[in-house]
Amino acid sequence: MRPLGPSADLRRKFELLFELVLRDLRIRYMRSYLGIGWSLLNPLSQIAIFSFLFRQVMPLDIPSYTAFVFCGVLSWTWFSSSLISSAGAVVASPELIRRPGFPVTVLPTLSVITNMVQFLLALPLLLLLTVVDGGRLGAALLALPLVMATQYVLTLSLCFPVAALNVRFRDTQHVVGLVMMALFYMTPIFYSVDAVPEEYLFLYEMNPMVTVVDAYRDILIRNEAPDLGALLVVLLLSIPIALLGRALFLRESARFAEEL
Repeated sequence: MRPLGPSADLRRKFELLFELVLRDLRIRYMRSYLGIGWSLLNPLSQIAIFSFLFRQVMPLDIPSYTAFVFCGVLSWTWFSSSLISSAGAVVASPELIRRPGFPVTVLPTLSVITNMVQFLLALPLLLLLTVVDGGRLGAALLALPLVMATQYVLTLSLCFPVAALNVRFRDTQHVVGLVMMALFYMTPIFYSVDAVPEEYLFLYEMNPMVTVVDAYRDILIRNEAPDLGALLVVLLLSIPIALLGRALFLRESARFAEEL
């Protein structure tokens, strides 16, 4: 049998990834009355709670607050859900790992893309809510693919090492859950970074999701170009981390079958 050329091999991986994403979504919502609707209902329930708390109980002076929160919750859900699911990506797929010739790097990528699909499904609702809530949509939308690409690379760069480490150290998935919970409150999802005391701003400057979330809000609520310099810093730092993470994942993959 002749080996596949680079283009044919890449096409095969894309086809496999597409099939696995569909399978993952099908399994996730199998026998569910709402089906894929849960991908909308979960963030909407969070938004309803935050809107009630910070519009009625403890009002925050933030324009278009519901759209403001939706931007934060939606982008954060893509990020955190990808990392949490990537921790179990290899452990939950022993039959695929043992299959000869299976491209193992597809598994962490699958976690990111599946959650990105759910982000994209909710995006039209976010655009509608932004208009209803007084936000401004315009030419700034052209920068949206750049923000999404930055978040994709950032998320993938962390998913590779997380997926590899959890095979050897099963506590990794629990640590990731705790870190995501802490980072949720350390990222301005339901509050503005302007409210953070100056002495703690350095913590937010080290959190790349602050840049990503703020970029979405610039585009979708303020109709302003995002801070391209800050976005490029996140992207250019994420690319080598993703390559190193992928190399680590491939090195560890030689022992996956034994560990599982």
